[in-house]
Parts: sequence; structure tokens; C-alpha cells
Amino acid sequence: MSEATAVYTQKVLEIAGQLHADKRLAAPDATARKVSRVCGSRVEVDLKVAEGVVTDYGHMVDACALGQTSASVVEHNVVGASEDEVRLAHAQLTAMLKADGPPPTGRFRDLGVLESVRDYTPRHKSILLVFEALLDCFDQIRLNREGAAG
Repeated sequence: MSEATAVYTQKVLEIAGQLHADKRLAAPDATARKVSRVCGSRVEVDLKVAEGVVTDYGHMVDACALGQTSASVVEHNVVGASEDEVRLAHAQLTAMLKADGPPPTGRFRDLGVLESVRDYTPRHKSILLVFEALLDCFDQIRLNREGAAG
């Protein structure tokens, strides 16, 4: 089996194909842009959060099919997710890719289709970009709220 066959499974390509066109938020609580220097994939995320829960999400995704797959899973599941759920999914995805951990659970369980990519480390960054952007947004929101309260 070639690398492309092992990595770009039918399910990976199906989920990547479900990614909607770029949609940006007019007044996000935070925006973060992440880029993979390895492959040039780019993800920009807009986030609205209320009481620690994502209420709206926007994105611009210019990534390979693997980055599109993780962005698609996020797009279809992040509204209604708590910051803790997003952080857990990121930790589980990272462990799956880098430490032979089990696939993510919960609302982000479809990220398990990317398990076949664990041996292709140059592709990990593109897969993780959307979560890195989300975590950056949560950090920005926390800092802005702490600054407003202090």
C-alpha cells in the first residue's frame, strides 16, 4: 500500500469534502491564524464564546486534505463544545498522532479517521492547525476578559 493510499483513505477524503467554504464572523471574540511551514497549510479561525462554550465559529482553510479533514470535523462539532472539550480533543488527537494513543472520543471522535497518518509525521502539523488556532482563540478570550476585569 502506498503512502497516499494509507493516508488518504476514502473516509478521510469524504470528511474533507464536507468542509464548507470559508465563512468568517463579523464580530468574533477572537481570531487566530496558524500556518504549517512544512506544507504551507493555513487555517484562520474566528470564535464566539459565552460562559466557556463556543456559540459561533468561522474559518478560512487553505490546507491539504488532511488539514481539511480535521477542520471539517471541528466545523461540524465545535459549536456547543466547551473549552475543556476542545482542549481534550486536541490532547487526544496529539497523543493519537505522536504517542500511539487511542483516537479522540466524544463530539470529536471522527478525528479517529486520521489514525492512519501517525507514521507520517510531516503531516501532523496540518492536522493540528485548526486546534492550535482554537486554543489560541481561547487564550486570547481569557486574557481579554482578565484584562477587562482587572
